[in-house]
Amino acid sequence: MQRLCVERWAVGFLWRCWEQLLLAEGRARCGQRRQWRTVCDKGWDMRDAAVVCRELGCGEAVDAVGKAHFGPGSGPIWMNEVACSGSESMLKNCGSIGRVSDCHHAGVICSGVRLVGGPRCSGRVEVLHGKTWTTVCDADFDQKDAEVVCRELGCGPPVEVLGAAAFRRGEGQVWTEKLQCRGNESDILSCPTSSAVKHDCSHDSDVGLVCAGHKMPRLTHGPHLCSGRVEVLHGNTLATVCDANFDQQDAEVVCRELGCGRPMKVLGAAAFGRGEGQVWTEELQCRGNESEVSLCPTSSVKQNCSHYNDVGLICSGHTAVRLLNGWDSCSGRVELLYLSDWGSVCGASWDMKAASVLCGQLKCGSAVALLAADWFGEGSGRTWADIFDCHGNETHLSECPISSWSRAACSHKQAAGVICSGELFHSCSPH
Repeated sequence: MQRLCVERWAVGFLWRCWEQLLLAEGRARCGQRRQWRTVCDKGWDMRDAAVVCRELGCGEAVDAVGKAHFGPGSGPIWMNEVACSGSESMLKNCGSIGRVSDCHHAGVICSGVRLVGGPRCSGRVEVLHGKTWTTVCDADFDQKDAEVVCRELGCGPPVEVLGAAAFRRGEGQVWTEKLQCRGNESDILSCPTSSAVKHDCSHDSDVGLVCAGHKMPRLTHGPHLCSGRVEVLHGNTLATVCDANFDQQDAEVVCRELGCGRPMKVLGAAAFGRGEGQVWTEELQCRGNESEVSLCPTSSVKQNCSHYNDVGLICSGHTAVRLLNGWDSCSGRVELLYLSDWGSVCGASWDMKAASVLCGQLKCGSAVALLAADWFGEGSGRTWADIFDCHGNETHLSECPISSWSRAACSHKQAAGVICSGELFHSCSPH
């Protein structure tokens, strides 16, 4: 693999069939028999761009451009209507429909900064150093730095800079040099830095950022990213929501839009603390099937609310479940998806009722046994310690109450494993 990132990570790419990727003048080409061939922009989208940026080690995809944005290429056309899912490690693994005689050429713009752990245009700030993503110390990041990051990611102006690992603690290195952006730079790599003063920062000081392009609501000041005080964006200002104006249907939409599963409980009277600034006093009238809160109608009748009435919400948190390293799809180590993070489940917070719900959800019958990590191996991601209080008759884990949002220490050696009856029936069936 060869990598050449020029013009501040944002130029496009050339692709060579023999597993070489280069960033050059923005045109997509593929080398076949040592001859470079172009890639068409028909169907070219952000999923395709994400694969290119990932393979090049050039950060996050900011834009997928077409119509020879970086100038027309030359030579034969090789790929047309590229169809990546976005998770591929190499562009050559993506499908396409083959050659055409003429087309506009595709390009991509990558960024060396990303926002992690939140919905689009919000999250923990991470900067690419070489091939390693590093978090940024909150003492070294200010409003001008935020303006550059939000602009670079196409997320509008900054709304709020959040310290103290508001979007969870990151991993790996913490960047301790102070950013000194003027605010008018086109990308973060153009900002000067100062190494004169280095702060003694840990991941407890990871800085987070919310940009105006983040149109989703957010849950803040809760023990988990999927629980907390409800806040929505009005213009460029975050506003809390009056508890008299928020019901179960509204909660369904908020949890769904945030990728946080299903609503578990709506809490009034500033259960997650009183917010600041504006209180949204119009009544939400969601039907519950909308994909985002911005699509819900509102009533012009306004309540006389203060921050003592700020509404809070607890969502189930996980949106998917899987069993890994088992004998088949109905046995293995339990893993849950929280936002974009897969993690194993702490065995101490897992019982047969929860396991039976999981087996039913996966169409694997009922739970037969709970096993420790030495059966199905240790996980490599996070370990979730939420305690599920399932009754056993739920059809989905997200329907189970959660009695604790604990993140207590629980190592991968304590990961829960499950055998469902579906696996036993399969393995004992005659051949």
